[in-house]
Amino acid sequence: MNKILIIALIYFCFHATYAQISIKVENNGNSSATLSSLQGEKISFIDSIRSNKIGVFQFSLSNKHSGIYRLSYKNNPDLQSRAETGWIDFVYDKENIEIATDANSIIDSLKVLKSESNKIYYEFVKLNKAYKTKTELLQLILARYPNNDDYYQITKEKLVQVQEDYLSFVNINSQANPKSFIAKYVRSSQIPVVDSEIPFDKQLAFLKSHALDDVNFYDYELIYSDAFTNKTIEYLTYYRNPQLPLELLEKEFMSAVDSILNKAKVNNIVYQHIVEYLLDGFKKFGFDNVLNYIVENYVIKDDLCLDQKLTTAMDKRIEQSKMFKVGTTVPNIVMSDLSDSAIELNKIQSEKTLIVFYASWCPHCQTLLPQINELYKNQKEKKFEVLAISIDSLKADWSNFVKTNNLNDWINASDLKGWEGKAALDYFIYATPTMFLVDKDKKLIGMPKTVEELKGL
Repeated sequence: MNKILIIALIYFCFHATYAQISIKVENNGNSSATLSSLQGEKISFIDSIRSNKIGVFQFSLSNKHSGIYRLSYKNNPDLQSRAETGWIDFVYDKENIEIATDANSIIDSLKVLKSESNKIYYEFVKLNKAYKTKTELLQLILARYPNNDDYYQITKEKLVQVQEDYLSFVNINSQANPKSFIAKYVRSSQIPVVDSEIPFDKQLAFLKSHALDDVNFYDYELIYSDAFTNKTIEYLTYYRNPQLPLELLEKEFMSAVDSILNKAKVNNIVYQHIVEYLLDGFKKFGFDNVLNYIVENYVIKDDLCLDQKLTTAMDKRIEQSKMFKVGTTVPNIVMSDLSDSAIELNKIQSEKTLIVFYASWCPHCQTLLPQINELYKNQKEKKFEVLAISIDSLKADWSNFVKTNNLNDWINASDLKGWEGKAALDYFIYATPTMFLVDKDKKLIGMPKTVEELKGL
């Protein structure tokens, strides 16, 4: 009898301590799922779970942080016209959770049966979507409609009402239980509201100055959600102008980066979280100058330790920025040319030498190197020599590229070891093409990205 009582007490204490979570997916039968924690766009696996026969997943999050979690499950293969997997995001705020939905219509049929935080979360997500749609349409009308027309005033009043309703929801739910995760999430994730009295042509400037006012960069707990990453991408859109040339667009993004990161520095965990997100994003879209700007002005300056998933190429970029400053002597390069004769950088006698790392299979190299060759051949008085280093692994590929592009007048070299060659490692090559312009003493003059930049050096 005593043993039964002890077991019952242990069971009761366990279930009283940890919040219980129940998510039912109707019309999906018995299926497997993975439980993950969200951190911006990163998804971290926690556990594998199976539902019971009626599609209920039951589990607890013992000793887990508050934040947004994801249950990703496999759909029943017998049910047609559905994706192979589905998922449900939910807020863990140290309370019991009960959610029910239908596999045929996950979002539209989703009901939060227990958990105030999740009721607020799903209402907030829905409200944000509706608010964006309504305000964008109303602002468009106000921007183009005659302001002395009655309909203009009606539209303006409607906009004000929509804004007031939105702010009312945000204020009520962020103040009712201010220490809860959902309250902090709503406060920091709210869409910035622009006063209707601000002229349309002044609104963008207002957003650049005030869109981050309500974001709590002090609260590291919000990294376990999409709050900071969503705000970051939202803020960057205020600086995006497709009509600008790449160079000016990158400068605009650099200004946005400064605004975001200078605010984020108040908490090192939040700061690093946003830096990693920015690096990953700008890397995907090929904004190399913005990447270099973040690396030099934030990662190196503040000695940030980046996520391991970023480090392979990013570490090389960081080390390259540290080691190759203007005025520093670059490492000597010793390797063979196409005829297997030894080539040595330090023995090249030229006022300037352009060192170019490239690969025959690199599309950008196929465009850039012929442009450099044209500049090289058009020198009235020879001012620079070119040492072109191929990171190809096959001699035939390297030789064919040199022949096809008429680069025989250059000093061509390769150790045919790809990215692992000594020169590639010494120069921390993480991408091709990469250029280093050095003077007669082999001191770095600059690292141009384009032929135009090369001409300027």
